[in-house]
Amino acid sequence: MRYYFFLVIFLSSIAAHSQSADKLGIVKHNHIGLHVKDIQASTKFYRETLGLQPIPVPDDLKAIRSWFKLGEDQQIHLLAGRTEPVVNDRNGGHFAVFVESIDQAEAFLKKRNIAYHPQVRFDGVKQIYITDPDGYVIELNQISTKK
Repeated sequence: MRYYFFLVIFLSSIAAHSQSADKLGIVKHNHIGLHVKDIQASTKFYRETLGLQPIPVPDDLKAIRSWFKLGEDQQIHLLAGRTEPVVNDRNGGHFAVFVESIDQAEAFLKKRNIAYHPQVRFDGVKQIYITDPDGYVIELNQISTKK
């Protein structure tokens, strides 16, 4: 009986190891890091324009990092020190976020004279594209209330 117990444990550990070795195992997104030229200007944009909540940064990183909460458990990390320009080519590199109301977002941008590009997606959903101080493209989408 003891032999079977150890055999089951041994085979279970082999199966568990085999499964974990067959895939990377990503379960969700944690954060995006953006290399920025002017940490103060970018911090102001992400805090005041996007309205993101700052996250405390360790004291020894405060001069070169800014972190922001993005949703429940996702973050944007701004990393100082970029010296090369951000190039937005035809491939459309960007990141996308949901907004409560696309119309409210557009009114906010108009009121503050922030340049944006509205677009209607193939399925009829209105989107807005803006850029941060470094030129990173941010796509705004209205969050769906459909379940």
